[in-house]
Amino acid sequence: MAPIVHRTPCKQSHTLNCLTGIEVSLKLENLQKTGSFKVRGAFNKISQLTEAECERGIICASAGNHAQGVAMAGREKGVPVMVFMPENTPESKVRATREYGAEVRLVGKSFDEAYAAAKKEQLMTGAAFVHPFDDLAIIEGQATVAMEMLQQCPNLDTIVVPAGGGGLLAGTALAVKAIRPSVRVIGVQAASASAIASIFHGTNSTDLPFLTTMAEGIKVKEPGKLTTTIIQEYVDDIITVSEQEIASAILFMLEREKMLVEGAGAAAVAAVLHHHLPVESAHTGIIVSGGNFDIGKLEACSKIATGMNVASSY
Repeated sequence: MAPIVHRTPCKQSHTLNCLTGIEVSLKLENLQKTGSFKVRGAFNKISQLTEAECERGIICASAGNHAQGVAMAGREKGVPVMVFMPENTPESKVRATREYGAEVRLVGKSFDEAYAAAKKEQLMTGAAFVHPFDDLAIIEGQATVAMEMLQQCPNLDTIVVPAGGGGLLAGTALAVKAIRPSVRVIGVQAASASAIASIFHGTNSTDLPFLTTMAEGIKVKEPGKLTTTIIQEYVDDIITVSEQEIASAILFMLEREKMLVEGAGAAAVAAVLHHHLPVESAHTGIIVSGGNFDIGKLEACSKIATGMNVASSY
């Protein structure tokens, strides 16, 4: 993966350290190619396809970041890519996916509806399906984020990871528990779409809320079976954050770190910024998973964040 994937920085924020009282290192996957960690898993998967599979093309479903990763990886391998995305996907992500050379079809109101349409198309065409999270090759690719973190910040005792379908969280857990099992792995979900958290804590119910969230990149109603199995085995805990907390974390990263971070990546920052860690930590690593935020939503973000105490403190 080295010729394709950036080894992204892992940096500290003095302000975040002061606000939390702990040492915090930010793994900046928002600076990754395509603006997200997703290109890691996509390229790892596509590089393993056979020539015959590549000739039939690639299909995937995505809320945005996986789409760009697959589109870029497909372009690098010379394979045509068709992507199914929800109709409410931010225009910036749709445009970027097309610019990487993929054909984009906007279908449904959620990732799950786009996924169903992609699977139907794949059955008709015989194209290779590149799942956004529930595939061991994808999970292995995402695990390289944590492998880099452990090299860059050898004193970490906790890693905080945003989770939707669970590919990044599962990959992080596998890497960490194999290399340095004493490091705790904490998953973070938006409270509005908390399927993995619910399963992990044994509160899964058909009445589970599945609402609109600023963290559309981790808005997944049904997490993967493989990812869930790995997460239940190796992850230490999973917590949730509110929309207000996510919005304030987006603004914090923009105002103090001068970085535009999307809601999914900001969710992990929010968990630490608002003191939700379920364990004591001296040195916490946060995976800032992506930076593909629709800047047209900044005003709405600011309104949602209004009232958070942290806003005045930084």
